[in-house]
Amino acid sequence: MKRSQREAEESSRRIGRRTLVLGGAQALFAGVLALRMRQLQVTQADEFRLLAEENRINIRLIPPARGILYDRQGHVIAENEQNYRIVIVREDAGDPEQALARLTRLVRLDDETVERALKEIRRHSPFVPVTIADRMRWEEVAGVAVNAPVLPGITPEVGQSRHYPMGPDFAHVVGYVGPVSDYDLSKLEDPDPLLQIPRFQIGKTGVEAKEEELLRGKAGTRRIEVNAAGRVIRELDRIDGQPGSDLQLTIDAGLQNFMQARLGEESAAAVVLDIEHGDVLGIASSPSFDPNKFVQGISVADYRALTGTPFRPLSNKAVQGAYPPGSTFKVVTALAALEAGVITPEDTVWCPGYLKLGERRFHCWRRGGHGHVNLTESLQQSCDVYYYDIGQRVGIDNIAAMARKLGIGVHHDLPMSAVAEGLAPDRAWKRARYGQDWQVGDTLNASIGQGYVLATPLQLAVMSARIASGRAVTPRLVRSIDGVEQPSGAGEPLDIHPANLARIRKGMDSVVNSRRGTAHRSRVVAEGMAMAGKTGTSQVRNITAAERAAGVFRNEDLPWERRDHALFVAFAPVEAPKVAVAIVVEHGGGGSAVAAPIARDITLRALYGRVPPGEAYPSDQRWEAERRLNDLPLRDPGSLPSGGRSRA
Repeated sequence: MKRSQREAEESSRRIGRRTLVLGGAQALFAGVLALRMRQLQVTQADEFRLLAEENRINIRLIPPARGILYDRQGHVIAENEQNYRIVIVREDAGDPEQALARLTRLVRLDDETVERALKEIRRHSPFVPVTIADRMRWEEVAGVAVNAPVLPGITPEVGQSRHYPMGPDFAHVVGYVGPVSDYDLSKLEDPDPLLQIPRFQIGKTGVEAKEEELLRGKAGTRRIEVNAAGRVIRELDRIDGQPGSDLQLTIDAGLQNFMQARLGEESAAAVVLDIEHGDVLGIASSPSFDPNKFVQGISVADYRALTGTPFRPLSNKAVQGAYPPGSTFKVVTALAALEAGVITPEDTVWCPGYLKLGERRFHCWRRGGHGHVNLTESLQQSCDVYYYDIGQRVGIDNIAAMARKLGIGVHHDLPMSAVAEGLAPDRAWKRARYGQDWQVGDTLNASIGQGYVLATPLQLAVMSARIASGRAVTPRLVRSIDGVEQPSGAGEPLDIHPANLARIRKGMDSVVNSRRGTAHRSRVVAEGMAMAGKTGTSQVRNITAAERAAGVFRNEDLPWERRDHALFVAFAPVEAPKVAVAIVVEHGGGGSAVAAPIARDITLRALYGRVPPGEAYPSDQRWEAERRLNDLPLRDPGSLPSGGRSRA
């Protein structure tokens, strides 16, 4: 009995504990449920009321203001400006085609614009605003606003657009922006959500494209209430984004404008480098184009005009154009021979007008030859035979190594489109490229900058800067980002004996300042401004034996595309070099007659910081120089906007 009684009491206690635990759990659950119900019914009542009314909250992106681009003096060269635009919302407009037809009675829209708008409308949700046209005149926008009752779904807005105040002067440097395309999106693995915004603009070429992530900034957000159909009811809150970074370039807008004007309508390119820091002071490609047309949406006629000319205005010849450097390359061959110890400055080579290799003759540009020439005279008079001779002795591998040391055949990492690497060929390259052995004739051609050798105007300017300074000067295009100075391109001392560099500088000095120099007519007579340089003329066609026997055709007697390229490289002042310059005029003819005079004007503009005075030129050339410079269509840099942020 006692045992049964004890078991009953134990069972009763267990049941009591379970009841207590279950009761406590139920009380806790009821408390949590009550708190949650209070949260739903009181704290979040407004939010769930929206849901009950079939409304929802959407997060929409706010495009950030794009970063501003400045020149080295603080002048704005790419800015944002307010512009009026007209947008359409398909669900409010009904039939988009009819809506656009009504709009065209008020605003002049071409068929291309209408078709593009219809394509955008079909691609996006019916409640997404699509831009029909931007950069509208106030009168047009006002007309749309007044006629709003008969234009459902079509509204005027104030937007933001890119503007390039210097137009063609910076087209190849800064580039331009344009709406995001399917091709742009296909190149990105994880595209920024900003790029999904209809007609959002991104950099397409130049600095705008290469520094896109910096310039674009970070998107802001706004929380909006929309109904089930997607219509906006109200804005709940907004978080502003981060504007893009401002970039200051190394280029001087006044010099850039002068260079572009001086090149004129020639198919040409010019580069000016600051020797001390490697800053690109000017980098021009001609002919140019107005990048603002691409921002607005270039017409078919305008685009065909740009692509239908052999002068290739859309190509940035300064960094994309790879040309045989011609006789400007002789400084490379000479330095390679001096460094290898195969010649001394006093050694002479006999030039009878050609060098015979087997059954073939390699001709000098001077048919009768130069006689005995030493190093300085060979540069001064640009004797080809001298370089045929020393080229064989030093060998192509040493020449190619020196070319790369001076910046040719090397990719210079500038934020510009399609920067070419050029070519400093050697034995290994030809074997890998063609599966053939290098020939002695290849060396002879390469020693005078012909054959396989290719260089861009940028590389030729770097070569001049390195010879002038004795340092591995590296070109720099971005001076600062949001006010933070970027690394200098001054470079370390070159692994070249200073005495050998001095001998090349002496030879380049004599090219311009000796009476027998090929560029003597382009000398500078102003005290402390003397220029040293090297002329170059590169062939683009083969000259047959029959033509040589009858007399080589003059460039002016040939079709434009068969004429020689004209080149000139320089540094100045001779005694304390500050700037290095390179000029290439496509199919311009002789370097001394065509490229050197342009280089002199540009060099003097860079040194003086203004249009060169007449006294910098020889007395018999002053009238002509002043007339030429006065006729240039120059822009006053003071008329450009400066400082601050241009935000719409």
